[in-house]
Amino acid sequence: MVDKPSTPLLAKAVGLATAAAAAWIASQAVTQGWKATRGHKPPKAEDPGDAGLAEIVAAAALTGALVAVARVFATRGTARFAERTKRDPDLPDLTA
Repeated sequence: MVDKPSTPLLAKAVGLATAAAAAWIASQAVTQGWKATRGHKPPKAEDPGDAGLAEIVAAAALTGALVAVARVFATRGTARFAERTKRDPDLPDLTA
């Protein structure tokens, strides 16, 4: 059985921070876009108000999809950067 190389703690921390930042940015983009088009913030399930079920589901689906895509791009980008740091002596080695 071939052992899978483990990811160092620093690379995991950088990946986690990058993914969290990307998710927050995506969430803010949805909020701003929703405010620009609908005139109010996207509804949340726990918010009392006039929002119908369809609007709540649409907001949740849009937010979830964009956050998931942003996290994938951030995680993959961090992995590529970590691999590049092994080859480039001018960059800090995140894989050590």
